[in-house]
This record gives sequence, C-alpha cells and structure tokens, in this order.
Amino acid sequence: MAATGLAHARLSMKTKLAFGVGSGAEAIALHAVSAYAFLFYNQVLGLPAQLAGLAISVSLILDGIVEPMVGSLSDRTRSRLGRRHPYMFAACIPIALAFYAIFVPPAGLSNTALFWWFALSVVVLRQCMAFYHTPHIALGGELSLDYMERSKVMSYNSFFTWVGGALTTWIALTYFFKKTPEYPRGLLNPDAWAPFGVTMALVALSVLFASAWFTRDRIKHLPQPLPDAAGFSPLEFVKDIRSAFTNMNYVWLLIGFFFLSVTLGLRTVLHVYTNTYYWGLGSEELRWFIIGTFGGYATAFYMAAKFHGRFDKKRTMIVSALAFAIVPAIPIVLGLMGVLHADTPGLLVILIAFAMLGYGAMSVLSISVMSALADVADQNEARHGIRQEGVLYSTRTLFAKVDQAFGTFVAGIVLTVIAFPEKAKPGEVDAGILEKLALWDGVIAMVPCLIAAFFYAQYGITRTSYEATRAEIMARRAAVRESTLVAEAAPTAASSAKPLSAPG
Repeated sequence: MAATGLAHARLSMKTKLAFGVGSGAEAIALHAVSAYAFLFYNQVLGLPAQLAGLAISVSLILDGIVEPMVGSLSDRTRSRLGRRHPYMFAACIPIALAFYAIFVPPAGLSNTALFWWFALSVVVLRQCMAFYHTPHIALGGELSLDYMERSKVMSYNSFFTWVGGALTTWIALTYFFKKTPEYPRGLLNPDAWAPFGVTMALVALSVLFASAWFTRDRIKHLPQPLPDAAGFSPLEFVKDIRSAFTNMNYVWLLIGFFFLSVTLGLRTVLHVYTNTYYWGLGSEELRWFIIGTFGGYATAFYMAAKFHGRFDKKRTMIVSALAFAIVPAIPIVLGLMGVLHADTPGLLVILIAFAMLGYGAMSVLSISVMSALADVADQNEARHGIRQEGVLYSTRTLFAKVDQAFGTFVAGIVLTVIAFPEKAKPGEVDAGILEKLALWDGVIAMVPCLIAAFFYAQYGITRTSYEATRAEIMARRAAVRESTLVAEAAPTAASSAKPLSAPG
C-alpha cells in the first residue's frame, strides 16, 4: 500500500476532535431511529409492533449487505480527496433528507402504506449512511500506526458516539417531548415529532459536513492504493472479502460482535418500554439518564487506552463484555425479585448508577474492538499487501446489523407475544405483561452477550505480535518508496546523458 506520507504516530487534538464529531453526527441520525422511531410508529401512529420491527430489521439487513461493498470501493478509490472523503462529502445531504422523511410521514396513511413509508425511508437513510459511516470509521483506523494512539482515536469515536446519542436524547426530551396536560408522557405527543425531525436533520447535516471538512488536511498523510492496484469490481470485492476472512483473529471478533448485537438489538427497543411502563418514568426523568451515560462514556474515554496498556486489548474485551452482559440486568432482576419497584425512594438515582456502569463497559468494549480491528488491518497488509480498513470495519458492521436486525425483530415479536397493548398508557398495563417485559429485557437479553465474551477470548493479537507486524509493514513501505524513487529518477538520468559528437 503506497502512501503520500506515513500516518503520524501522534495526532493533533484538532484531528481527533474532527474525526470524533463525525461519529457524533452518525449517532444523532441512527440513535434517533433506533431509540425513538419504533415507539413513534407503534405507540403514536398505531403501526403494529411486528411491522415496525420488520421495517427496521429489513433496513439493517440491506444496510449490512451494502456496507462491505462500500468498504471495498473506498479501499480501492484513488482521487485527489483520497480514499474516504469523496463519499463522506456526497452522503451528507441525502442523510438529512431521509431522516426528515422518517419523522414527518404523510398524514392519513393506512397501516400498510405507513409500513412501506417507514420501511423505505429507513432503508434510504441507512443506505446513505453507509456511504458516510464506512469511509469515516475506516479513516479512523488508518489515521495512526501506533498501537496506543489508535486506541485513543477510537476513544474519541466512542465518546462522540455517546455525545450524539445523549444530545439527541436531551434535545428530544427537554425541548420537543415535554409534559403537557394532554400528554403527561411527552413522547406520546403526535404534534412534537415533525419539529423534532426537522431540527435533528439539520443538526446531523451540519456536523457530518464539518467532520469531513476538518479532516481533509490528513488526506496527504494517509495510505493510497498501489499504482498497479485493481479498481473496484465484483471480482475484486470477492477477493477482498476472502482475504479478510482468512484472518482468524478477525473471525473471532466478528462472531463475538454477532452475539453482542443480539443483546443490543433487544435492549435498544425494550429499554424504552421498560423505563416508560415498568418503572413508570416520564420524559423529564428519562432525560437525566444522560448523567449515567456521560459518566460511563467519559470514564471509558479516559481509561480504555490505559487498560490496553496494562492488560492488553484481549483481556479488556473479555471483562468489559461480561460486565455489559450482567450490570444492566441487575436492577431489572431486583425488580422481579421485589427489591426494587416503581415507588422505591431514589429509584432514578439507582437506575442512573447502573446505567453508568453498563454504558462504561459497553464503551470500553467498543473502543477495544475498534482498535483491535486496526491491528487486524496491519496483519492483512503484511500478508496481502493491501490495507482493508473499509472491508474489515464494514464486514463487521454487516454481521452486527444482520444480528441487530434479528434482535430488533425479536423485540417486536416479544412485544406481540406478551400481548403488549398498542397506544398503551403508563400505569394501565397488566402487571403480568410488565413482568414478562422485564424478564426479556433483564435476563434473556444478557445471554447472547455472555456468549460473545467467550469468542472475544479467542482473539490472538498481542502487543508483542503487533510490534513485529508493524516493523514488517514499515520495512515494506520503505522498500516501495525507494523503488518508486529509483524508477522516477531513471528517466531523468537517461534524458540528461548527451551523446558524444562524431569526429569531423
């Protein structure tokens, strides 16, 4: 892999911030859909839960299929804007328009028409986001070759992902879904959703563009395809996927994330229902969960790289996966045991404390895996002579989204099977239904994450093996640069040699 300049070991704060805010904008768009769109279409517009779950699941599957192709395309792109930025700039406006369409559907649609509107608009949003997210996260993986610095880069990715999700939640619950006499649970107010959709679409557009704009100065330092490298084609795409899957360290990370995503898919949907109906929390109370999530992500931002330095990435992944499986389930299990209930003094503080621990574990796990994928990219460059951040990160996303789609679909089925009512009012849902909801959200949802921890334990790249791989890559790149300089100098030397004049 040729490069116009080597990625610097230490990056400026400006670069890491500019990269990080792009993750925040992605989270604004995707968190709003995953956390609120299901509730909006099911409880506000009256779309049956299984259809709302199906719409989101289909969009996740199609998005997951497209992302690896976008990854291979960007890996093999050669332009004056580099491999990643052309797609990041092009995707900004379509993402904002699709987001708007999701939260401002036409009035008076039948359930069938409403399902198709929801499904198609979510599909378009995720397809457009693939052309931003995949190049963007691949950019993060190639900004630095340093073992610890890339962990710090991914810490910015994780922290600003939280910022985007938290900002969306705070803005939504503070300014749009406030309690009114008619709607004491502001999320159920149908008149608030259109202004919310317009505002967040504009915010996402602005921040997505800013991230692409303020990282463009790094283009000259990033790897570029070799001069003789083939462009994107179906055949080259298949070759890219095949070479990625020959690395068993990558396979273990994929399988681990596959199981983790089932837990994420279930909890993303069911947590909103549990907090609203099981614990009886209103919008004004739900917004304070931002304190817990901030504490978790801020701790991970500060500690993840330190954990990697002291314990290495593998042990960090195992422990954080176990913690994320167990900790968020504890208060719900205590509720099922009768220890906690909706009237428990200080309940909100207790729930926020467990949220902080759970989100902290999740953030450390995410940072560890994303940093480890950059190490896998080094291994693949040493083996195959091509950097595949786009393919590696996006194929991981494929597995995640297919499985998260399954988790989301299962969540819709769960709500149907336990007979959770549509347009339900807090305080009026049958206690038996609420217990079943808590059992799924608290106990059953953690099982796939426990399985994920086992597969993360199979990952085999260590700090020592990484340093050996990096030395091999640096030597190979130096040889490529030297041969390129020799080849460029040869024609110049030949043209400067003048033939001797023939004797008169």
